[in-house]
Amino acid sequence: MQHDKVLILDFGSQYTQLIGRRVRELNIYSEIHPFNKIPSNINEFKAVILSGSPYSVRGEEALHPDLSLIRGQKPLLAVCYGAQYLAHFSGGEVAPSNTREYGRANLAYIKGDEIFFSKIEEGTQVWMSHSDTIKHLPDKAVLMASTNDVKNAAYRIDGESTYAIQFHPEVYHTKDGKQLLENFLVKIAGLNQDWTPQSFVEETVEALQLKLGKDKVVLGLSGGVDSTVAAVLLNKAIGKNLYCIFVNNGLLRKNEFENVLNQYEGMGLNVKGVDATNRFLEALKGIMDPEEKRKAIGNAFIEVFDDEAHKIEDVDWLAQGTIYPDVIESVSATGGPSATIKSHHNVGGLPDVMKLNIVEPLKALFKDEVRRVGATLGIDPELLGRHPFPGPGLGIRILGDITAEKVRILQEVDAIFINGLKHWGLYDKVWQAGAMLLPVESVGVMGDERTYEKCVALRAVESTDGMTADWVNLPYEFLQRTSNDIINKVKGVNRVVYDISSKPPATIEWE
Repeated sequence: MQHDKVLILDFGSQYTQLIGRRVRELNIYSEIHPFNKIPSNINEFKAVILSGSPYSVRGEEALHPDLSLIRGQKPLLAVCYGAQYLAHFSGGEVAPSNTREYGRANLAYIKGDEIFFSKIEEGTQVWMSHSDTIKHLPDKAVLMASTNDVKNAAYRIDGESTYAIQFHPEVYHTKDGKQLLENFLVKIAGLNQDWTPQSFVEETVEALQLKLGKDKVVLGLSGGVDSTVAAVLLNKAIGKNLYCIFVNNGLLRKNEFENVLNQYEGMGLNVKGVDATNRFLEALKGIMDPEEKRKAIGNAFIEVFDDEAHKIEDVDWLAQGTIYPDVIESVSATGGPSATIKSHHNVGGLPDVMKLNIVEPLKALFKDEVRRVGATLGIDPELLGRHPFPGPGLGIRILGDITAEKVRILQEVDAIFINGLKHWGLYDKVWQAGAMLLPVESVGVMGDERTYEKCVALRAVESTDGMTADWVNLPYEFLQRTSNDIINKVKGVNRVVYDISSKPPATIEWE
C-alpha cells in the first residue's frame, strides 16, 4: 500500500491506541510498535510520535528508545513521557511535580510556533496525566505553550522538526487535539491524507487476489462485525473459493443462528450452518470455573470446525477476523493480553490442528475502521452496528455451571432487554449490552404464592474500544418496563438488577 505512514512508538500508555486511531481519523495510515522494537523499514515512515507511559524518566525502569535514526531526521512529536524523555536526556530537568497535574487544564500561553498551534486559541482545554513535570527545557528548546500550573506544556527544538507536548492530544477531553495532530502531520510533516475505506477495499481485494490466486479459503463466521467484513472482502476477491462455516454452539442469542444464517445467505456468501448445540452443552457439563468453560468452548469449537473444514477438499488457507488491536496487544513491549483474551475469538488452536496458512484481511484496521470499510462494501448498517458479543457467547454470562434450561432462561431475558433497547431508541447509544444469569435464587411473591427463583443482572456500557467503559444511565421508565416484562414473561426469574459498575475496576463481562 503506497500511503504515507506514521510510526507510533509505544511506551506502555493506556492511550497509545487512541493516538493511532486519531491519526487514522485524519485519513493517514499509522502503525504502533513497541519503543524497543523500531521496525527495520524505518525509512518508510514519514513522521514519528512518542507515546505517554506509566513509567518515570527519572526511575531505574525508565524506557530508553533508540532515536538515532529518527531525531533530527524525521518530524517527531513527543507526547507526555516522550516530552519528558527528550527533556531529561537532552540537557533539561524533569522532577516530581509540586501540584497534581491530572485532568483538565487550559492553555494560558501559546507562542513560538504559529503552524503547530494553527487554529488553536489560548484558553483551549487540554488533558494532563502525569506526576513528573519538566522543570527546565532541554538544549536548543523553544517554549511554545504553558498552562496555569504547567509552565513547560509544549516546546520545540530549534533546528529540528521536533515538537514535544506535556498534554494528551489523543483523548476526547483535549478539545483541539485532532487539529493539533493535523497541524503536525499535514502542515509540518507534509503527509498525504489518502488512507480511506475505499482505498483500503480496493488495495486489499487486489492484494488478496495476488496472494490467494485460485486457492480455497475456509472462514469461521461468528455473526459479528469483524468476521462478516472479512468474509465480504474475501468474497469480493475470490468468490466461490471462499467457504464459510457458521457454528451454533448453543450459546448464541435467541433465534440468532437462524436469523444470521439467513442474513449471510442473502449477502451471497457461501455459508454452511452447523448446529452443534448438544456437543457444546455436553462438553460444558458440570464445569463451573470461567476459564475452564472458555477452554471447553474453544476446544469444542476447534473439533466441530475442523470436522466441517475437512469435508471441503484441497483447502489451503484459514481466514480469521483478527483486527489491529489484537496485533498490537500480542507484540506489546509490556506483554499484551491478547494471546489469552482473544484466543477463542481468533479460533485459537486451529492453525496447529489444520496445518493451514493464515490470511487476516483486517489485521491493519481498528474496530471503527472495520465498520467504515463494511459500510463501503454495502453491508447492512444494522449488522455493522451490532454490539460486540463475546466469543464464548452466553457461556460467560451464565455464572456457574451451564445447562440447557439456564441457556433458555438467559436467551429469553436477553431478547427482552435487547429488543427493548431497540424499541426505545437506546440501542445505538449503547456500546455493549447483555444480561447475566446469577448463581443465586431469591424469595419473591407472585399472586398468593411464594417463589424462590433466579436473579438476572442487566449490563449496558458506553465505550470506544472496550479497554475502559462506563455504565449507561438508562431511563428509569425503561428499566422498570424491562424488569416487569422479564419477570412476567420468563419463567424461572423473579428478580432483576442493573449493574452500575465501571471498567475499571470491574470488567464488562462478569466472567
